[in-house]
Amino acid sequence: MDALSRLLDGPRGRDAYLLRASLSAPWSIRLADESPLGLVAVISGTVWFTPDAGDPVEARAGDVLIARGTEPVTVADTPHTPPDVIIRPGMRSITPTGEDRTADLDLGLRRWGNDPDGSTRLLLGCYQLRGELSHRLLAALPPVIHVPANALDSPLVDVLGDEIVKDEPGQGAVLDRLFDVLLVAVLRAWHTRPGSARVGWYAAQRDAVIGPVLTLLHDEPAHPWTVAELAERVALSRAALARRFADLVGDPPMAYLTGWRLAVAADRLLEPNTTIEAVAREVGYSSAFALSAAFKRERGISPTEHRTRSASSGSRTG
Repeated sequence: MDALSRLLDGPRGRDAYLLRASLSAPWSIRLADESPLGLVAVISGTVWFTPDAGDPVEARAGDVLIARGTEPVTVADTPHTPPDVIIRPGMRSITPTGEDRTADLDLGLRRWGNDPDGSTRLLLGCYQLRGELSHRLLAALPPVIHVPANALDSPLVDVLGDEIVKDEPGQGAVLDRLFDVLLVAVLRAWHTRPGSARVGWYAAQRDAVIGPVLTLLHDEPAHPWTVAELAERVALSRAALARRFADLVGDPPMAYLTGWRLAVAADRLLEPNTTIEAVAREVGYSSAFALSAAFKRERGISPTEHRTRSASSGSRTG
């Protein structure tokens, strides 16, 4: 499985926050929901998407934007319109001075905005990622991804826009899965679009030498890999492989492998009825003690503490 497939197979929405917004100018929304991945899909009209640390991006009907990271962004009718509403965690709407606006912007089931007949219609989604692998792989994405309608070539925005306002049995699960598929389609379209700025493993996986090396490390983390064996597999010298890998990926091969093994282990440790000993052997450590030592050295906590903290965090947010 290639690295992009692993990324696309990792994220899974669950009780994702989704709204269909209907807006009339002037309007400006500051998205400060603190989710690790946010999505804005334009159904009609034109919007400006402005990250705090970047230039405004214009998006038209059919375009989709993804914001990676928890930093706020502003979505507005023009790049100069000051925010009049801030969306906080849980899709709670407040004014810039802190007054609650949730009620007066509620237009019905998953409908939101300042005008039910507004000419600008958007889908707003906050995606809660689960899993160390998803976070590790998504870290290579740029802060903002813009996929225009002609690059996406998919009816998913319209389908999700229609489904989002329905109240049918199992609708939450339907919306989560549609959101999953839309996210996958957008990332795939961005990844294959000429000129997309790629870094880290995104760039490396297309390299004729390092791409196959990444596949080996991802598919067989338990194998006792060495730089020498990897170099032999791709017919390159050890020094040349190490240099090329570090240049493209950002880490030396063995450091990357350690990080990947521990990310896989962190996810597996949260699965029920899984022992630390079994996880250790799955990811290339000789014993539970060896995995625990590496886990604590790299992450500052033991596998048991990781399980406890994750369970505690899940109980607070679930």
